[in-house]
Amino acid sequence: MKTKTDLLLVTPPSRLEVYQELSNDLAAIEPPVWSGLIAEFIRRKGHTVRILDAEADGLTHQQTAAAIVKADPLLTVFVVYGQQPSASTQCMPGGSKACKLLNAMANLQTMVIGTHASALPQRTLVEEPYTYVCQGEGPYTVLGLLEVLKNSRGSLAKVPGLWYREDGRPRGNSPAPKIKDLDHELPRQAWDLLDMGRYRAHNWHCFHDLGSRSRYASLQTSLGCPYRCTFCCINAPFGGAGIRYWSADVILRQVDELVGKYGVKNIKIPDEMFVLNKNHVLEICDGLIQRGYGLNIWAYARIDTVKDEFLERLKKAGFNWLGIGIESGSKHVRDGVEKGRFGEREIVETVRKIRDHDINVAANYIFGLPDDTHSTMRDTLDLALHLNTEWANFYCAMAYPGSALFDIAKERKWRLPDEEGGPGWIGYSQHAYDSMPLPTDTLSSRDVLDFRDSAFHEYFTNPTYLNMIRTRFGDSAVDHVNIMTAYRIKRRHRDTQTLQMAQSVK
Repeated sequence: MKTKTDLLLVTPPSRLEVYQELSNDLAAIEPPVWSGLIAEFIRRKGHTVRILDAEADGLTHQQTAAAIVKADPLLTVFVVYGQQPSASTQCMPGGSKACKLLNAMANLQTMVIGTHASALPQRTLVEEPYTYVCQGEGPYTVLGLLEVLKNSRGSLAKVPGLWYREDGRPRGNSPAPKIKDLDHELPRQAWDLLDMGRYRAHNWHCFHDLGSRSRYASLQTSLGCPYRCTFCCINAPFGGAGIRYWSADVILRQVDELVGKYGVKNIKIPDEMFVLNKNHVLEICDGLIQRGYGLNIWAYARIDTVKDEFLERLKKAGFNWLGIGIESGSKHVRDGVEKGRFGEREIVETVRKIRDHDINVAANYIFGLPDDTHSTMRDTLDLALHLNTEWANFYCAMAYPGSALFDIAKERKWRLPDEEGGPGWIGYSQHAYDSMPLPTDTLSSRDVLDFRDSAFHEYFTNPTYLNMIRTRFGDSAVDHVNIMTAYRIKRRHRDTQTLQMAQSVK
């Protein structure tokens, strides 16, 4: 007799809409970290759990809905996060499409979890097709709701962090307490519920061996961030700034499992800020050094958290990449979004120190921050070209729900993607056809987007960059970069302009 599934955790399909053709081979396919953590938490409470990763399985929205109907779970939870800390909002349309199709096929109980849902719980309940919305990090809310549904007793009003409808009106309960003992409550991700062979590392992460990208996992070592950058929304599920850690022993046991059972060699640490707490970083590094697994790891750091004492140990432990938030070449622009007290000299010196330890740098830049002009954006690009790091992410400023910038934009009546006449939540995607970044006082949304796309092409076709990549990683990495830059991302406003020009010629 088939065991009834109590909980089905779903990663809805979003990659094609979010990344366009970049999703075919260039973008990563990320293991669903939060699904894995919640799955392990719930089944340790005695419930049956499955994970449906429509992204990894390559399912359409229709196929995703059909798979949910076939599983016939007591509760289906759409876990809507993304590949970046701020990517939940851009994945909302994918979840909505799949859930609407599901609702037309069956009468099942559904919930949505994620940064976006936590930032806008009431609006999500009213506008989206889910039965319930979770505000907060999720495990206690999912457990409470599951026990009400499974035992047909108890009250929805007592489920912490739950938003639901009562007599047709939205109602929200007090948030669930944050999980204090991560080691005990969330001791591992349920990798055994996933097909680990379906995941793929970021292309740059494996420039040294592009054929190894499928031996990949994402391992969380902390939750939250103590900083308050106004453009960032990652603390929305956690109720504000702060950070909690798993112990080094728990992290290292999971690494042992990933290497021994699944042959993983490439690991992403998706923590909002990994290189921060000295004891946490060095204890994990020392354990990895003792094991000698030969891993290829990347993690996030800040210009003002990278210390000399970290770098040698990080490299020996297998940290071959650090993602650094530089954001802007203008200190005035950085100060406007509360991005640390450092200048260009500190940026250059920190990048030099990291690379002196044979660690690659993935630098992050944002165009179109509130104080940006065309001149300051050019300063940012010139700084990127000067630093010539092994990878660079070029983003447009987005007022993500859950960020202080979202509230500022609403107060100042800046036009946002989710407003009437806009593209909706997909407009918050950096790479989408309908991407719609923030304007500034001197730049339109289209100006910012066009500058970003041009900057990406200028950087990655720069002979100085390509020669550095050839020297560091070989011809195969250069060939891969050339394939990447040969694809020009499509934008609706540029297609519209082209069509209008063609029509005017006729």
